[in-house]
This record gives sequence, structure tokens and C-alpha cells, in this order.
Amino acid sequence: MIVRTTDEITGTDRDVADKAWRSKRIVLADDNVGFSFHETTIQAGSVSEFHYKHHYEAVWLVEGKGTLTDLETGIDYPLAAGSMYLLDGHERHRIVCDEQMRMLCVFNPPVTGREVHDETGAYAAPPAQA
Repeated sequence: MIVRTTDEITGTDRDVADKAWRSKRIVLADDNVGFSFHETTIQAGSVSEFHYKHHYEAVWLVEGKGTLTDLETGIDYPLAAGSMYLLDGHERHRIVCDEQMRMLCVFNPPVTGREVHDETGAYAAPPAQA
């Protein structure tokens, strides 16, 4: 059994941020459960583009408001507390954050916590599983 709090993750290598967002990686690949689980906060007034070419991501918005744009189709989706989106087709997407967002995110395959978004907003492919 694994029990963690976001307080104990804060300020560690599981607490990753850039200028627009902060992600507390609660469960990572080295926990060996087949997914990773994160609490992510996105700053009001920010615009971020992401593309998880090698991962599926499910997101549950707990707080805040904004717009999700599917950059493949150009379709906009309003987001507010209680919204969920699933990137089941590795869609390039943009988040425009009107009111600070707090989201709970699940990735499969799990991230290691050391990934860095490249210039396209993507993470590198995860290492092959043995």
C-alpha cells in the first residue's frame, strides 16, 4: 500500500512546474501500478499547448474555468469544475485558463516524473517495458 499527501510531495522532485502550470506527481512509473496520477494547477490568464503523442491522459477539473481546444479539429470545449476530458487519440490541445484550474490527471503509460515538454508540447516516448 502507498499513502502520500500533496504536502509531503511539495518541494520534492515530484513537484514540477513551469511559468503556467504546476504538477504534483502523486503516483509515478516507479510505483509500478501501470499509470501515473497527478494534481495539476494551471495559472489564470495562461495559454498552454500540449501533445501527449505516447500517453493517454484523463483529466478531471476540480476547480476553475477555461477552454480546451482540440487543435486537430479546432473544436472548443468549455471547462469548469466537474468537467472531464480524455485524450484517447493523442490529440494536440490548448488550454486557455480564465480562472485558476486545479485538475486531477491520470496518464497511461505512467510518466516517470522527469519528462520535459519538447517544442511541440510532447513528452518523449517512454522506455520499452521489459
